[in-house]
Amino acid sequence: MNKLKLLKTLTAIMFIRTIYALSTILFPVREKKVAFASYRSEKLSGNLLYVFQELVRRQYGFHSVFLLKKYRASLAGKLGYFFHLLRASYHLATSRYFFIDDYYFPVYVIKPRKGTEIIQLWHAAGAFKKFGYSTVGKAFGPSEEYLRYVKVHSNYSKAIVSSTAVIPFYAEAFNMPEKDILPLGVPRTDYFFSKENHKKAYEKFFAQYPALKGKKLILYAPTFRGKSHRQDAFQIPIDFQTMQQILGSQFAVLVHLHPYMREDLHVRDNENHFVYHINNGFDIQELMLVSDILITDYSSIIFDFSLLDRPMAFFAHDLEEYERERGFYFEYPSFVPGPIFKETRELAEWIKKGEYDARAIAAFRSRFFDKIDGKASQRIVDYFFTK
Repeated sequence: MNKLKLLKTLTAIMFIRTIYALSTILFPVREKKVAFASYRSEKLSGNLLYVFQELVRRQYGFHSVFLLKKYRASLAGKLGYFFHLLRASYHLATSRYFFIDDYYFPVYVIKPRKGTEIIQLWHAAGAFKKFGYSTVGKAFGPSEEYLRYVKVHSNYSKAIVSSTAVIPFYAEAFNMPEKDILPLGVPRTDYFFSKENHKKAYEKFFAQYPALKGKKLILYAPTFRGKSHRQDAFQIPIDFQTMQQILGSQFAVLVHLHPYMREDLHVRDNENHFVYHINNGFDIQELMLVSDILITDYSSIIFDFSLLDRPMAFFAHDLEEYERERGFYFEYPSFVPGPIFKETRELAEWIKKGEYDARAIAAFRSRFFDKIDGKASQRIVDYFFTK
């Protein structure tokens, strides 16, 4: 960590701790206050949204606070983000429940007061790419120096995961006891169990893209590469022109990039209407519902997509490099529930052939979801709010 970055980090820590300490002195923990905090989006979404909706449905009378702020590298963005951290510090000190869905800096630099529970609703299901303390010593992971000042993934009262099978990996990543990691399910996956959601997704999508009706839709959703909240460069490794030549007019590709990727990163729709970059208007769950096939590399989207029992393929052209930089909790070739490709032509021929191993996907789904019932949000609200 360079001196300037260290100075910025220490300054942020000082202000957060000051606001937090003052808040604990001046204000009590409000028993009926729950906060939902995320750096992933500026609107309530994903796991946080589903827990909030279930809590509202129960009418328990909780006051909800939303701390939703994406980091932006501009001067104005950094300034706004700094004030967001200060606001978050106050709410962290005064909330009975504080739900997060990813890394959340203020949580790691304070000492939680008695009466507050900090719950990690990790955004990804299953366990795939290494993260947190599992990546210490790798290029992707936090440095030993950074960990001296910021105890990442500390102070969680509980963490929620999709299955018993992944508890040991989250215990390692969060450096927390296995007993505090609960396999209650991933709230946002409740979405897939509603026929009404399926109907709405299809109607919404084809109202905007009527030319795609009747076509086989291929969702290409690569993982984020980089550190922190920003990816400087990304070049799609698939040759879509070659893919179109092999598949013909009955197919189309929907490209969805990770939310941490740069906003000015564009994928052009080609002139033959084969590739569509869906960068606004639809969330990833809607795109999964309307898609027939998923292509990814190392994204945890595969767990959600397995609930739909549809084919997946893995375009892992930089597997060795990714393994060195970050690594996996399992042996990649035997873990993924679909064929692995490094060449576009082979991938396209597999798609054209139309054969996949449904049993592999079913086994994968059962391994990483203890309960496949669309009631994860209910279980979480039951656990925390009906004590």
